[in-house]
Amino acid sequence: MSELRIAIILGSTRPGRNGKAVADWVLEQAKGRTAATYDLVDLADFPLPHLDEPVPPSAGQYVGDHTKEWAAKIAQYDGFIFVTPEYNHSTSGVLKNAIDYLYAEWNNKAAGFVSYGALSGARAIEHLRGISSELQIAHVRQQVSFSLFHDFENFSTFTPGAQHADSAQVLFDQLESWAGALKTVRTSAA
Repeated sequence: MSELRIAIILGSTRPGRNGKAVADWVLEQAKGRTAATYDLVDLADFPLPHLDEPVPPSAGQYVGDHTKEWAAKIAQYDGFIFVTPEYNHSTSGVLKNAIDYLYAEWNNKAAGFVSYGALSGARAIEHLRGISSELQIAHVRQQVSFSLFHDFENFSTFTPGAQHADSAQVLFDQLESWAGALKTVRTSAA
């Protein structure tokens, strides 16, 4: 098994959220991959208050135990798949807050995006691309987007179209390639 570790970050904590089924599907699609190990990281398991660190995250001077726990979790990964709903033409507040808590733990790593929403979450991904660039996260081109109208029965039961499985494999291929390359960048910088 590869030394690459990829976190599938579930970016919704709402009761009755659709994101859990989507994140579980992503994890299932990653089974059998040999270039990386994939783990589900659920933001519901990391109840971060609104950013409450007194010093900007880029300084790396975390004081809150919740921040230190979150930083330790994210630091162990080489790449990420952000699973995001689209709320009000953007990503969820809880995901944006979790990303904003850290800085160095994101740097020189790779990310891919999986979204869902009325317009398949495309606008949430576009916002996450800009955020990722600022944090020195290299984001891959491939994305997987699910429509609430076509990939969910009654807007709540996840029934993804078969075509999404192929898109997910392309996302994994790109993400593993970039995560591996950036791991060498981090290693040589250390």
